[in-house]
Amino acid sequence: MTNPKKPTQNEAMAGKESTPSANFIRHIVAEDLASNRHAGRIQTRFPPEPNGYLHIGHAKSICLNFGIAAENGGRCNLRFDDTNPAKESQEFVDAIKENINWLGFNWSGEVRYSSSYFEQLYGFAVQLIEKGLAYVCDLSAEEAREYRGTLTEPGRNSPCREHSIAENLSLFTRMREGEFVDGLCSLRAKIDMSSPNINMRDPVLYRIRHIRHHQTGDAWCIYPTYDYTHCISDAIEGVTHSLCTLEFEDHRPLYDWILNSLDLESIRQVSDLSSSDSPYVLPQQTEFAKLKINYTVVGKRKLKQLVDEGLVLGWDDPRMSTLAGMRRRGYTAASLRNFCESVGVARSESQVDISMLEHALREDLDNNAPRAMCVLRPLKVTLTNLPEAIELSLQNHPKKEEMGRRAVPLTPEIVIDRDDFREEAEPGFKRLVNGGEVRLRGAYVIRCDELVRGADGEIAELRCSVDLATLGKNPEGRKVKGVIHWVSATDGVTATVRLYDRLFTVANPESKDIEDFRTLLNPDSLRVLEGCLVEPAAASANSALSFQFEREGYFTRDTVDSTNGALVFNQTIGLRASH
Repeated sequence: MTNPKKPTQNEAMAGKESTPSANFIRHIVAEDLASNRHAGRIQTRFPPEPNGYLHIGHAKSICLNFGIAAENGGRCNLRFDDTNPAKESQEFVDAIKENINWLGFNWSGEVRYSSSYFEQLYGFAVQLIEKGLAYVCDLSAEEAREYRGTLTEPGRNSPCREHSIAENLSLFTRMREGEFVDGLCSLRAKIDMSSPNINMRDPVLYRIRHIRHHQTGDAWCIYPTYDYTHCISDAIEGVTHSLCTLEFEDHRPLYDWILNSLDLESIRQVSDLSSSDSPYVLPQQTEFAKLKINYTVVGKRKLKQLVDEGLVLGWDDPRMSTLAGMRRRGYTAASLRNFCESVGVARSESQVDISMLEHALREDLDNNAPRAMCVLRPLKVTLTNLPEAIELSLQNHPKKEEMGRRAVPLTPEIVIDRDDFREEAEPGFKRLVNGGEVRLRGAYVIRCDELVRGADGEIAELRCSVDLATLGKNPEGRKVKGVIHWVSATDGVTATVRLYDRLFTVANPESKDIEDFRTLLNPDSLRVLEGCLVEPAAASANSALSFQFEREGYFTRDTVDSTNGALVFNQTIGLRASH
């Protein structure tokens, strides 16, 4: 069986970049369906390496791969490309699965692992050796770099390149059987050491690593490289469209070379399509631009460095660009999906302004987050003429009656925010001043009659009178402009509130001009406020996790630290942009 000629990327892309579109890959898929290239099949995959937590950039790839499949009645596999056990762990596997489900996607069938194909991958490597297309090389890592050449100078053939097929087969078998120590030799493809594309200069296919694998245990001491594994795994799973980010564009010739160097029928026999009547067509790799957002880092090495050096409080620190961190901060799955759709899918690299992400978040939370009141910097207020506590009924959302109402206790002692009071008001200040009036949100108009100072001379309490005729109506003969939030001092629940700012002080902390991105960390990215008071409804275990704390912003209950009676809220985002 001969391999059908695959169109080049330029042929596949011809005419598409000139067509206005938010997602050029949709056009490729539509044309492939129209031409019946894959007999009407659309199969994608999301292939994370389990060497860290997913970040916001992965959200774009997840939405693209799962979205393309869903839009066309296709399938999308979750496959862990687990070929480097030294950096991988089950923790990362579990976190990745949880993040995908949280985003709202479900993979087709069982979770896949490249390690499940290790036996087939080994067999295909033997096939390449038997075809004279791979050899065992004993150059050291340093020697291999020297022989490889540079971007302007061609490489040189390894002295091992002309070993006989029988010798290479024997050496490769001994590699598998564990006779050699790590790094002593490797299996390399025999392509072209003078190729202008360095990825084609006899790349490594297998290396020796005596290390336990989180899926296969001690069954293997040689592990295939990502480039070798990825394309064959795609072919085994019957992937039609292998969607990758742009850094893999120069790897595409190797992707195609490996697949076209193998016997197509032998791939089909071990593939998911082995019992299907569908014509077997090799997968097509297409690259798209990564999602880059200013004021963030998404490089896994940098994220891992932040965690390992204790510069953040773990992979799920709410300041991190990881999906786990964003979820803990209060980002919603819907806001991330909407953001990825609005950004679109293009071929050219660009940096997205973080305000686009924040807009998507505010829009979703404004529509769906119930309202509540929380006082961050409490100042005691005694309502001198309120005879007893009363229960108010406030709407959970001003525009959505269907979200219901909540009971809010108004007691003779309440707290307001210290920033909402001035002993002497400056021009334009519309909140409470000594001798002035203000309306309590959803309640009465009050007037400040007296200040009570503590031993240090600071204001410790306000004594105010209530206009009992102003519940739900304006006072007669005067206009009160200001409205402030409040919480019952006796029925309110004490909470810790974390206020967040951007983790970095510059827009592009991953710029090549920056020597050490750690020097750009924002020292004020986290402020912790103790002794805040939140209304009882928001503290209830049965209430929503995310709220708009009126006049303060959007906050979410921290499910990690809100344990054993503690109540912790993380600030998700302010009511409006502050940068």
